[in-house]
Amino acid sequence: MNLLKGIFPALLTPFGKDGSINNRALEALIEMNIKKGVRGFYVAGSTAEVFLLTPEERKALYRTVKEIVGSRAALIAHVGDVSTDRAKCYARLADSLGYDAISAVAPFYYKFSFAEIKQYYYDIVTSVSLPMIVYNFPNFSGVNLSVAQMGEFLTDDRFIGVKHTSNDYFALSQFKIAFPDKIVYNGFDEMMLAGLSMGADGGIGSTYNFMAEKFLRLCELFRDGRIQEADALQKEINRIIAVLCRVGVMQGEKEVLTQMGLDFGESRAPFAPLTAEQKKMIATEILPLL
Repeated sequence: MNLLKGIFPALLTPFGKDGSINNRALEALIEMNIKKGVRGFYVAGSTAEVFLLTPEERKALYRTVKEIVGSRAALIAHVGDVSTDRAKCYARLADSLGYDAISAVAPFYYKFSFAEIKQYYYDIVTSVSLPMIVYNFPNFSGVNLSVAQMGEFLTDDRFIGVKHTSNDYFALSQFKIAFPDKIVYNGFDEMMLAGLSMGADGGIGSTYNFMAEKFLRLCELFRDGRIQEADALQKEINRIIAVLCRVGVMQGEKEVLTQMGLDFGESRAPFAPLTAEQKKMIATEILPLL
């Protein structure tokens, strides 16, 4: 369990000019973050543009990341899908590759009942030997799991925690109070300090890809009780995130990495490419802060 606490970048997926996954850039990103001291990586999540990948690309991504990382950092495979069968397939692959845990967003679009959502999670976790981290992301999945509903998972030893991407920090606190031995991850980077103050054990985030050191420092300051310094650092992080929100978070994060020397290409359609003006904004307003 301690292996899975801390700062986990939710890996972006770099694409080459031909549209294929750029494994060289992916390796450079992983090596950069291992040197910074992250605890591990969250693979094939929302930040990876996972639902814009083909099933073959997604499987290749799990394999490639494991080949690069080996045993040097913990790996969590996001296996969520609207299809239980596909989610089980991805989970079994992650299990065979030696990942440390799986995670899954709730099945979306069709407004499934909680009974159906619960069965989905249990079908996945029963198909493998890996523990499950429930991915609670109400804004995107349309499913907002209550404390009582989360308890139907976390009372089972196979469910070891929750990735809480929500600004409902009362719920985050209630998860941790009710299940103190489970791992609770903060999901919104711009509210990391709030998550820590409400009991989060760490975070899984997209901007960690290029500024993990800031979040590692934020956690250190919080642990040491240096709250004013932590607050100042969170404000600095949020200046960067505010710019990303103006240009498009996914596209902006990839452009930041490209300007740092890692060729991350563009996001897949229907994401729109950045304009020259937006790229200049990143160069003048974000890069000096890194």
